[in-house]
Amino acid sequence: MFEDLELPGLKLVTPKKFGDARGFFSETHNAQTWAKAGLHYQFVQDNHSFSRDAGTVRGLHFQIAPFAQDKLVRVTNGAILDVAVDLRRASPTFGRHVAVELSKENWRQLFIPIGFAHGFVTLEPDTEVIYKVTNFYSPQHDRGVIWDDPDIGVAWTVGAQNALLSDRDRAWPRLRDLEEAFP
Repeated sequence: MFEDLELPGLKLVTPKKFGDARGFFSETHNAQTWAKAGLHYQFVQDNHSFSRDAGTVRGLHFQIAPFAQDKLVRVTNGAILDVAVDLRRASPTFGRHVAVELSKENWRQLFIPIGFAHGFVTLEPDTEVIYKVTNFYSPQHDRGVIWDDPDIGVAWTVGAQNALLSDRDRAWPRLRDLEEAFP
């Protein structure tokens, strides 16, 4: 159910899914199961994102203290390339990223701890992403890194000319210009 990824702290989570002719049932999060795996997080807010078009990019976002957030991301319809970038300057993996496909079909989730920026691109139209967070949204503590920073080098599935972005996401700084967020 829990798989460590190449950057410390990131986990791929695959909940069990039980199906029959009627449909399926899945326990998408269970605090006891997480605690048995040594993961003690209290999620306080659920967010739901809908993207009409494939090629929609959201991110790379994070919040700073005292409103920094751990995230558990899953897809309920469609598919995304989900990306987490290590922003911990003292980390040996600072500036590196992991990208995994999350979809309605593969039912995987990505756990992203504090210290990482998060973003995704939709791979299919009408994609819905739900994510749990361990702290509340705070506009004053909301930050980001430009999605296509060449120093990070994410192999997005869409080029800059075709990416659908918000004005805010187009204006984030590059990683090298980012103030230290996680001392």
